[in-house]
Amino acid sequence: MPPATDAEGGGDGTKLLPLPRAIAVPPGAAARSSVPAVRYDLAVSGMGEQAPDDGIPDDGPREIFERGGASWYGIQFHQRKTASGERFDMSAMTAAHKTLPFNTRVCVRSLVNGSEVLVRINDRGPYSAGRVIDLSRAAADRIGLTGLGIKQVALTVIDRDGMRCGGLPVEAGDAAAPVASSEPQQRARAQAPARRKAVVPPRRRK
Repeated sequence: MPPATDAEGGGDGTKLLPLPRAIAVPPGAAARSSVPAVRYDLAVSGMGEQAPDDGIPDDGPREIFERGGASWYGIQFHQRKTASGERFDMSAMTAAHKTLPFNTRVCVRSLVNGSEVLVRINDRGPYSAGRVIDLSRAAADRIGLTGLGIKQVALTVIDRDGMRCGGLPVEAGDAAAPVASSEPQQRARAQAPARRKAVVPPRRRK
């Protein structure tokens, strides 16, 4: 059935008017939607900027340290030595940053979906333009980064206990550096049997 024209009427006897070619917006009125532009090629310091409120009471607003692109690294660097001397573990919540001291705890917030992850700095990088942090595979999975490759994030330094990341308060042991235990070595020494000295009888003269 061909579409009705302005010459044809509807079922109730009224005439059908053609649709306007452009969206009808009154002159001088603001746009119906405004999408902010994102610069993916520029890392920005966020000093003085406050993170959005997630609705949970805390000890005060968090200050954003830096904004920019986040990338991730995984199996190709697994168990290699990082700049801090640790072995890189792609399943641990760690990250690389250019300037933050090692063992600094950082809350990484995705500016795409709002999810957050707490990481510990134990490596240096990334050195590509526009990127401010390099996450481990596990940390990238937590905020949905692995499917996109590079995502815009906001970094907040967690410098005191009780601050929140991902809606949960950060405790003293969260994202702490692994401590090598000497207990297995002590057990191995205790279980090792003592060596017995072999007694060699004197030779008889013929």
